[in-house]
Amino acid sequence: MQRSVWVCVCAAAAVLCAARAGRHDAYSRTAVFGVQLRNTSDLELLHNLELNLDLDMWQYGMPLVRDAMVMVPPHVREEFLSALDKEEVSHYVHVENVTQALEKHDEDIARWKSSRATRQIFQGYMRYDDINAEMERIADRHPNLVTLVNAGKSFEGRDIKYLKISTTNFEDHSKPIYFMEAMIHAREWVTTPVAMYSVYRLVENLRAQDQDLLNDIDWIILPLVNPDGYEYSHTEDRLWRKTRSTDPTVDTPCIGVDGNRNFDVRHGVGTPTNPCAITYAGARPFSEPETGYVRDILAEHKGRVQIFMDIHSYGNYVLFAYGDGTLPPNAVPIFLVGSAMGATMDAMKLPQAGFYRVGNSATVLYSTSGSAQDYGQVAGAAMSYTLELPGYGYDFVVPPSYQDHINEETWQGIAVTARLSRQLYRDRYNAANTPR
Repeated sequence: MQRSVWVCVCAAAAVLCAARAGRHDAYSRTAVFGVQLRNTSDLELLHNLELNLDLDMWQYGMPLVRDAMVMVPPHVREEFLSALDKEEVSHYVHVENVTQALEKHDEDIARWKSSRATRQIFQGYMRYDDINAEMERIADRHPNLVTLVNAGKSFEGRDIKYLKISTTNFEDHSKPIYFMEAMIHAREWVTTPVAMYSVYRLVENLRAQDQDLLNDIDWIILPLVNPDGYEYSHTEDRLWRKTRSTDPTVDTPCIGVDGNRNFDVRHGVGTPTNPCAITYAGARPFSEPETGYVRDILAEHKGRVQIFMDIHSYGNYVLFAYGDGTLPPNAVPIFLVGSAMGATMDAMKLPQAGFYRVGNSATVLYSTSGSAQDYGQVAGAAMSYTLELPGYGYDFVVPPSYQDHINEETWQGIAVTARLSRQLYRDRYNAANTPR
């Protein structure tokens, strides 16, 4: 009897292990290469290879500062490496086997979960239902401070909710609004915990030194823009980036749109027309209900959003508009506030993290179109940023043991930007409301 039970247990374990391993088989023999960039010509070469070979750029890199990281499937590996060699661009293997890296990530998460009897929602990679339940709990517990808003349904029918945090119910227009959102890209799991930790520090664990952040600023925090993609990245494909929509006007078997190319700013410029591409922008701006909700929040509070913070991973960047290299009229204060954020986070960084780089997104990295960052700027936010969190050499699969540090480090950067921009908003508000 004991022997039969043991056989059953072993068989069940084998099935579980096989199922876990099989989930990542799509990346068998796929590698990630580091590319050492010398100049903008190397950047342009890499961007052309991205489009022509349908590559997945994990990190775009900065010439002579930070290497690019590119995931290359086996069927285009020779062509990719030959193109680099022809131009004498140095490269190396960063991840030899993506499948094995993802399996190791699963083990890290399982080990972390088993080692902690209790944990907060922001200390690991919680699922959609858990995140929604936590927002509901916070709103119920703090009804005079927190309002839970259901923006609407995702493509697959999931509620997309966000929290409004205010001591004056958003009625005092002398207070600026800080709007942060996370998880437009489904695989960037470290981003949602940062948003939830910000809620925690403002509501559940407000400290004396941060009282001004609650009293003087209204907050909108949308922790999960792309719940369909996020859930899919948990159950099917850990590296899924896009939404999960289908479009009857487009003849393709492929699913989803890159939400961070779907906004109505130079939409589709320089992006792939192939709907299967990982950075496909969609057939039209705001084809995705998820990006439409971000648009609607910005429109509802136009004139009061002092900072719009679009949180991503990974790379250690604080970037601002515009994706074509032009600058907004207030680029100098945008840069100064962003630099203060970067310096604050750098002061706390772990040794294996790079220093934050701050600047215009096209100048620091590469030209983009249709981004949330650019739309935030044209839609009326005084300062609109893309924040790229650390990867610590693990890229998109950062072990959850790092999350506490990412949360606290980023919160300190958020606090600095909130305080600096608050004074800029007050100056503008007072000037507009002073009798002449």
